Amino acid sequence: MRNVHFVTGYPGFIGKRLAARLLERDRKGQLYVLVQPRFAKDARREVARLDPKQGARVTVLVGDVVDMHLGLSGEEYRKLADEVTHVFHLAAISYLGVDRRTLERVNVDGTRNVLELARDARHLVRLSHMSTVHVAGDRQGVIDEDELEEGQRFHNAYEETKFRAEVLVRKAMAELPISVFRPSTVVGDSRTGEIDRFDGPYYTAFELVTSPLRVPVPLPGDGSFPLNVVPSDFVVDAILELAFRKEAEGRTFHLVDPNPMSARKVYEYVAQKAGKRPPRARLPARASVALLRLPFLERLSRPQRAAIEHLNELVIYNCRNTLEQLDGTGIRCPPLTAYLDKLLAFVEEQQRLRREARTRPEAAPEDPLAPSEAAAPAEAAAEDAEGAAEEVLAAVATVEGAEKRQRPTRQRQARQGAARPTRPRKRAGAGEGEGAPGVAAEPAAPAAVSAETPSEGAAEPEGASQPPDASAARTR
Repeated sequence: MRNVHFVTGYPGFIGKRLAARLLERDRKGQLYVLVQPRFAKDARREVARLDPKQGARVTVLVGDVVDMHLGLSGEEYRKLADEVTHVFHLAAISYLGVDRRTLERVNVDGTRNVLELARDARHLVRLSHMSTVHVAGDRQGVIDEDELEEGQRFHNAYEETKFRAEVLVRKAMAELPISVFRPSTVVGDSRTGEIDRFDGPYYTAFELVTSPLRVPVPLPGDGSFPLNVVPSDFVVDAILELAFRKEAEGRTFHLVDPNPMSARKVYEYVAQKAGKRPPRARLPARASVALLRLPFLERLSRPQRAAIEHLNELVIYNCRNTLEQLDGTGIRCPPLTAYLDKLLAFVEEQQRLRREARTRPEAAPEDPLAPSEAAAPAEAAAEDAEGAAEEVLAAVATVEGAEKRQRPTRQRQARQGAARPTRPRKRAGAGEGEGAPGVAAEPAAPAAVSAETPSEGAAEPEGASQPPDASAARTR
């Protein structure tokens, strides 16, 4: 019997890559992809780009995971349930600018509806559920793959709704053949550097450590904690390998870098490649929180503030299950240093093309370099980010200057304190000749240096950092 595959979240960042690799891997399999109505045209365009023989095996189903029977007609749903053997549930919202109810509908209710399809599927072999390492919430230390409900709290509604979705999936493991995949922050292709996704609550952390490409923004804290990112091709290859392994059934897999670099190491590496000197000032974790409340940064970082917090949390994701099952397959997560140059080169090239497109007086509608309406918010956000970075540098320069001015004063106070003889303090009522033990007076602490911050309630510029359409974030 031939395999019939069903992929949600198409034509998203990971969804379209997984679908293409699936067609290459299973040369006789049939593929159904679930597409929201607003993305139907894009989905069909992606299918048309495939090899004609592969494209002939793809059926685009227009629907939505939030709806009963996934928004399909009765006939479509029955046919899918009768034929499907492998389900890949990738659809989710990661953008934090949407309201909690939307996150719940897509991430939790959507998963519940996919589980219903799995229960109705007569020939189901495997349901592969895409989760995230961030279901661990605020836990620190070593996180094992089999752990889930450990009393953790969550930084945001995204983490909480993905956690609740995985709880549903864990319960369904008693009756269904399921594998759960938890990637860390997914970046571009390790072979080409290509990336078409510059969003998500934790991608900000990666953008922060690569900021020397534009304007080097100081890292919050000392940057000594691991920055765990994985390339998209590793995530896709690992899922497809494990989804067809009997031994992977009923197990959870951390798709992570087993030896991540520290954020500081990545930051310094990028600065060296960009030929820029990173700021010498290191913002304490508490100071970085206050900095993020500045109006010019707060409007940009509000949805992604969790990423900044994660840069100052010591979290190690145990990936024993993944390493054991992928041993001998040739599939492994490459070290970041092996492909970071390609990512940076791709990002720089895209920035150059956007700048050229903006400077053209009249770009033809069919010009691929002409800025589209869909790209406008992202470009505006990038410009805002660069402007904010420059303002951060000015604030840091102020702090550095204040520290330099205070340094001689603190050194002089220290020398004077060391040279000044300690006079014994008399006990109350004691005579001068009693020889009472002396108590040295404590030297005065140097005045703290702080950057004055505007009020949190300052007005936000009109139209700043408008959130994208919530439905646009449902694809991976």
